[in-house]
Amino acid sequence: MILEILASIMGIMMSLGYYPQAFSILKKKSAKDVSELSYIIFAIGTTTWLIYGIIINSLTIILSFSLGVIGSWFVLILTFIYHKKK
Repeated sequence: MILEILASIMGIMMSLGYYPQAFSILKKKSAKDVSELSYIIFAIGTTTWLIYGIIINSLTIILSFSLGVIGSWFVLILTFIYHKKK
């Protein structure tokens, strides 16, 4: 039980890591130093984990990766919108 709570907390904290990048892109209106390939991989990975969590009905995985899916796809979309802009 304690391990599951710790995993949920850490999963949520890790998923929140996408948001500072998104806010930085929005603030600068530029994603020139952001790797599109990295965020393609992150977006696919977080989405896959969320689907897996739903299939096995794991609240820990669902909670952790829901924020990650939103954040990683948000950064990816912003990267395509603002890439190479100064």
